[in-house]
Amino acid sequence: MNIGGATLAGAAMRAGLIDEYAIAAHPVLVGSGTPFFTALDSWVNLNLVETRTFPGGVVLTRYETRR
Repeated sequence: MNIGGATLAGAAMRAGLIDEYAIAAHPVLVGSGTPFFTALDSWVNLNLVETRTFPGGVVLTRYETRR
């Protein structure tokens, strides 16, 4: 199941329900908005699974949760 949106994703993170994170970074800077990673009670340890670069400079990184 995919979860999108900062509020729902943050609640799933705090509940420990996320097994994998896929983060697409676009080469654009913005100055405001809702932070995707809200404050957590503890660290989330991750293992890098994949990194891919797409045309236009978009970079996809996939991480799995280390338990």
